Amino acid sequence: MELRSQTRTLTLAQTFAIARDSRDVDHVVGLELRHDGLVGHGEASPYDRYSETPESAREWLERAAPLIGDDPFDLEAIEARLDRELPPQAAARAALEAALHDLVGKRCGQPTWKLLGLTSRTPATSFTLGIDSVEGTIDRARSAVEAGFRLLKVKVGGGEDLARLEAIRTVTDLPVRVDANEGWTVADARALLPELRRLRVELIEQPFHADDIDSFLNLRELRGGIPIVVDEGCHRLPDVARIARYADGLNLKLAKTGGIREALRMIHAARALGLRVMVGCMIESSLGIAAAAQIASLCDYVDLDGHLLITGDPFSGLGFADGAVVLSDAPGLGVAPR
Repeated sequence: MELRSQTRTLTLAQTFAIARDSRDVDHVVGLELRHDGLVGHGEASPYDRYSETPESAREWLERAAPLIGDDPFDLEAIEARLDRELPPQAAARAALEAALHDLVGKRCGQPTWKLLGLTSRTPATSFTLGIDSVEGTIDRARSAVEAGFRLLKVKVGGGEDLARLEAIRTVTDLPVRVDANEGWTVADARALLPELRRLRVELIEQPFHADDIDSFLNLRELRGGIPIVVDEGCHRLPDVARIARYADGLNLKLAKTGGIREALRMIHAARALGLRVMVGCMIESSLGIAAAAQIASLCDYVDLDGHLLITGDPFSGLGFADGAVVLSDAPGLGVAPR
């Protein structure tokens, strides 16, 4: 199999701010895997929070190329070789695995979700509102409602969290989830929790730093029924059992798990431990979102809106209806370059 990669710049429709940073563009790595007249596509969304960059992703892919072999169906052996021979680069590995699944689906003439024994119907996706002014938050919330979204995910960790949530409730009764991206202290959480319950917040995602387990345990006692979901503290299968000690659910992103296969293992482990499961994303094109959407039917919560936050999406094939991402019946991941 022949592997080619290139760095792409995705331009955000609006500045996107979270507790750690803000950005107007993001850089992903597009991957083409050519085999027997077919092309499998994948996309890496490296994140510097995890010491990964487009440069490190492309270097990893270059080293991975001779380890792939010539059989895209040989997924177990390919995975074992990559684990044995290369250092971790989860986003790059997820892109390679997505391209392999895309190839397999195209070879079989079937969508990946069907080959996995799943369904194209997925729960509604949330639409993410970055940290903004109160007025900006109102505008973004109103736009999301008008666009047909049924859930809002609000990035918090700034100075006007409560005022912004109050403002959202002036324009919509849609379910709201909050994501602090490690930006809260226990004192913040203690002060906000009664108000979050009053405002009918559906869940709290990653309130504290991934390593601050004591704060999670304190919040679990105080949360009053609001589920706590772990994102930055959840990467691979060994993390799942630890999370069950201090939270109610986990957020899977292929850029953290290293691909669909590990994500599936984590979903099954989470279910065995009584955990809820979210599938999330980075800022990605429809290609990156399509890979994650293949397993979305297994999840309780879906947060796959990265392609809806950018302009000039380089791929097409995903739909949007009734607040949900709609998967294609086309073979493989079901998306194609524009």
